[in-house]
Amino acid sequence: MSEKYTVHDYTVEQILNFIKSDEIAIPEIQRPFVWKGWQVRDLVDSLYQGYPTGYLIISKSPDLKLKDGSLSVGKKIMIDGQQRVTAMMTALAGFEVFNADFEKKHIAISYNPFAKDDEECFKVQDNAIKKDKKWIQDISVIFQTSFDSFSFVQNFCALNPEINPSDFNKQITKLIDIKNRKLGVIELFDKELSIDEVTEIFIRINSQGTKLNQADFAMSRIAANESYGGNMLRKAIDYFSHLAVDPKWYSEMLKDEDFSKTEFATKLKWLKDDNEDIYDPDYSDMLRVAFMYKFCRGKLKDLVSLLQGRDFETKDFKESIAEDTFTRLSAGVLDYMNEYNFKQFVLAIKDAGFISKKLINSGITLDFAYTLYLLLLKDASIEKTKVKNYVQRWYVMSTLTGRYISSPETAMDHDLRRIKEKGFLVYLSEVEQTLSDTFWNIELVQKLETSVVNSPYINVFWAAACRDGRDSLFNEGSKFSNLITTMGDVHHIFPKQYLIDNGIKDKSKYNQVANFTYLDTPTNIAVGKDEPSVYFSKVWNQLTNKNYVIGNLKTEDAIKKNLDDNCIPLEIKNWSFENYEEFLLQRRKLMAMKIREYYEKL
Repeated sequence: MSEKYTVHDYTVEQILNFIKSDEIAIPEIQRPFVWKGWQVRDLVDSLYQGYPTGYLIISKSPDLKLKDGSLSVGKKIMIDGQQRVTAMMTALAGFEVFNADFEKKHIAISYNPFAKDDEECFKVQDNAIKKDKKWIQDISVIFQTSFDSFSFVQNFCALNPEINPSDFNKQITKLIDIKNRKLGVIELFDKELSIDEVTEIFIRINSQGTKLNQADFAMSRIAANESYGGNMLRKAIDYFSHLAVDPKWYSEMLKDEDFSKTEFATKLKWLKDDNEDIYDPDYSDMLRVAFMYKFCRGKLKDLVSLLQGRDFETKDFKESIAEDTFTRLSAGVLDYMNEYNFKQFVLAIKDAGFISKKLINSGITLDFAYTLYLLLLKDASIEKTKVKNYVQRWYVMSTLTGRYISSPETAMDHDLRRIKEKGFLVYLSEVEQTLSDTFWNIELVQKLETSVVNSPYINVFWAAACRDGRDSLFNEGSKFSNLITTMGDVHHIFPKQYLIDNGIKDKSKYNQVANFTYLDTPTNIAVGKDEPSVYFSKVWNQLTNKNYVIGNLKTEDAIKKNLDDNCIPLEIKNWSFENYEEFLLQRRKLMAMKIREYYEKL
């Protein structure tokens, strides 16, 4: 393993000079700095006190074979330690960093050279410190190459005549000595290491056991590349994911004048007026979809290799492959960001009944659905008017079967390759054969035996009710979809306390999803804590006494249809807690039947 990495000790000054000279790239310097001011202060204090601050991990890209046959030396990229080094760059070198609003700010750390035992040596600069002559306002001035120690000591002591210049000079010397503190640097050689080995080394070295995110690794590669526009591509992905959550941030984005001139900026402009939250992707979602769409591969470690120019057949690293990868990935991101594509995809998901973000179980399942949407739009063999329905069917099928829950990248890679080999329609037909009568009548019924209130199976059932335009329980004209979007009340059909009082105290039993339904607030209050045989009988009795306390159903046919829509067995008006298990089984079967009807109509 020693041939695959080296370990060095470098001083803080050497590290900062490596960054300034671009010998080591820190992609994160272009992204929001997530550390708080106090964390920067703590790091400076640790360096000052001589405490260990952990290893930095640098990944050296392989040398690229250029078109003329010569070699280009691979760049060194910091993959762990970005926040620490960025903190040193702003606190010691005076660099500005992007805050959460992508505004450039310098984090000034102040130093009290004669702090007593109960006082802090370092603080984040604030208004109180600015008025206190005993504080060095910003330690970064001490670390500038033009720093004149003699003049600085004289000026400071003139403001603080009680301080002995010799004593003050000793404190300044101690502060400056921070630049001589040693930092451990582990340099990985990507040509000899697989992404899995890099990840394993990262986990073993990182004191917190944090796993190296492959999307982060890929994005670091992208941001560090200026030859093929990687720095702007990185910004496009970051800015889109930020705007998807906070459209008002658009005015802040415009402050980045270089980015505003790019094609990416034009493509994401529409987000400033978009408030849809069904699909708010983060950078890993965008990267994954663009990669799967343009390369028909599902594993992000393959993207990392391609960004480095790896030829999977010859095992060489070629500039032409790196260039082609950046070109195709950029095109994929542009198609991802396209207003028509994005909005039509979201509309397809909502039209399938997933009208609220709380009905979305798996972001990665949604990612594959958007990938499929983009692929089918470009597929000449697919009738464009049917793309939406195909995507809906695939999304619901993969949600119900948990297709991308276990080993998602392997499953997505497999599906992409089969779609490419066989064509989508042939492969869809093969996959749907798994949705046999056994699946609908037995497997799905068993999967609905859960107390997980946001399980994918109950969420598909709610989505089916929204898609079919069903009425809520006991109310004709009160759509189920309205209760989902306006936070209607979730009601236990067999009241929880009623079951507990009668010996059914297992939470996994009384909170079965088959015991849940949505009710509007007035109906929920009217039902109260009565057992089903009581309040369901009241609904039937209202047909004759005309005293409509629970809901508004006025005919026997209306009641029967309403119970059918909500998958409630007619026998419930005669059932007590003794029939609870039978009720759960019957309702799960009715729910599974409704889900099947819904799927087959997509």
